[in-house]
Formats: sequence, C-alpha cells, structure tokens
Amino acid sequence: MRHNTFGRKLGRTTAHRLAMFRNQLASLMENERIITTLPKAKELRPIAEKVVTQSKRGTVHARRLVGRWLLSRDVIKKLFDEIAPRFETRPGGYLRIVKLGPRQGDGAEMAVLEFVDFQLKKKAAPAPAADEKGKKAKKGEEAPAAEAAEKPKKARATKPVGEKKGATRAPRADAKGHATTKASTRKATTPKKAGGE
Repeated sequence: MRHNTFGRKLGRTTAHRLAMFRNQLASLMENERIITTLPKAKELRPIAEKVVTQSKRGTVHARRLVGRWLLSRDVIKKLFDEIAPRFETRPGGYLRIVKLGPRQGDGAEMAVLEFVDFQLKKKAAPAPAADEKGKKAKKGEEAPAAEAAEKPKKARATKPVGEKKGATRAPRADAKGHATTKASTRKATTPKKAGGE
C-alpha cells in the first residue's frame, strides 16, 4: 500500500511522467488551453500554477527556475512577457478545470485545463474569392466572378497520359496473351473450405 504518498503515478515511470508534464505544460503555456484526461489535468494544475507564480517575479533566477519545466525559450518569453502581467494582481488560482465527460474510445474522463481569463477566439471570416489570375477581385468585378462560379463546367473526357487524341485503348491481356475483360480478372468470392484445403 502507498501510505502517506501523494501524486498519481498515471501508469508511467517517474521519468516518463515528468517528461509528459513538461510537454503538457509547454502546450498549455503556448496555447493557453489544453484538453486532457481529468487525472492528468489535476496533477498538472499545481505545477503550472507554481510556474506562473515564479514568472510573476520576473527575475533572471525565476527564469532559470521556470526553465527546469519549460525547455523552449520562446515559451518562457511568452510566459514572462504576456501571461505573467495578466495575473500580476491575482494571488493564485490562475487555471481552471472544466469536465467534458467520458472519451468515446475508452471512457476516460476528459477535461479542459485553461487559464481563467482565456477567451475562445472567433473564427476569421473567409477571404474574398480570387479570380482566375489569382488576384483578389475588386468591388466592381464581383458580379462577373460570381456568375462564373455559378455556371457548371463541362466534364472533359480524360485520357491516360501518353495516349494521343484519336487512339483507342486496347483490351487487357492475361499472361498468355488472351484478351480479357474486367469481370474475368476479378477473383472469385467463394469462401475457402475449413482445414486449409
């Protein structure tokens, strides 16, 4: 029995578990929101909150301590320059866990781990349609482009590469040179007998 021990093992060795937490922490700081299983989110939140608290100090020593968990300098820069100033007046509780329910494949309880001030960004509107030359259509040219898009194009008969216009395709031939059709080249679908005969 594991008396007086804290923390979930998550079915991993210590090195594997710490590497997983480093990767998840880097993704969390980069995207400010990750989807993972509930036990992993509960284990990652205290680590992430300690990292954010260190980054609020803003010293070189704090950067080195955060560098133990975050290996990418770009992520550390984002943490110190963008994330930490947002929580300057907040004494803790920078992250929240939102339960999502069981996962489709194995029924594992899923959750979202995100910063408390995280806002989902709306999807950008699609770019204006480009005409044939690849240039963006101007306001006066929108009508012809719309008409061209509405007209269906005629389907062309395509020939395999290397054949000429007037050439006709020869029928397929089997190994002996006899002409065959597609139907005769198909394998029979009758089941085999039991016993490997």
